[in-house]
Amino acid sequence: MILDDATAFNGLKKGTIANKGIINNRMTNFLFKKLEESGIETHLIEEINDRDTIVKKVEIVPLEVIIRNIAAGSFSKKYGVEEGKELKCTVLEFSYKNDELGDPLLNLAHAYALELVTPEEAAHISKMAYHINDVLKKFFIEKNLILVDFKIEFGRYDGRIILADEISPDTCRLWDKDTKEKLDKDRFRRDMGNVEDAYIEVAKRIGLV
Repeated sequence: MILDDATAFNGLKKGTIANKGIINNRMTNFLFKKLEESGIETHLIEEINDRDTIVKKVEIVPLEVIIRNIAAGSFSKKYGVEEGKELKCTVLEFSYKNDELGDPLLNLAHAYALELVTPEEAAHISKMAYHINDVLKKFFIEKNLILVDFKIEFGRYDGRIILADEISPDTCRLWDKDTKEKLDKDRFRRDMGNVEDAYIEVAKRIGLV
């Protein structure tokens, strides 16, 4: 069951976003179906109600995969790039999925040395991540939303690597195309207010409400 609990900064900030669990569950399943139509295999089996979904049991690859189209968040802070600047190329990042260590960034040599992933798996994950970005960017811009960046996770299933976890306003930065208003979890992270309204607005635009 997907709940309404919200965390940020590796669990240092905690709270609740009303109906977040419903929106995230329905949005993830909707987008996973769209991605499956484009050839991306996902863990989705069946949505059984607003908060519950049956999924394939996967072994999660301990990498968080981040795609960045526009400078924002930690990227802007670490590299001194103005938030909102369109990047010259799509940036693909990996971090070690380990809460105790704070999910540190790593490169693929680190990932191989730590035996988190094989070179073949990493190549497949990278190819899938770029393809997912292409599909989602096109979809969101048609809804007057800019896909700034997002985090995804993958799992091993029956000898294959498939998309798992979720795609939602919790894991994506989504800005209004015209006003650049933030319609995602940054409203919670930065105490901007109207968090619930932002999630509902995204759901409305993609036809879930």
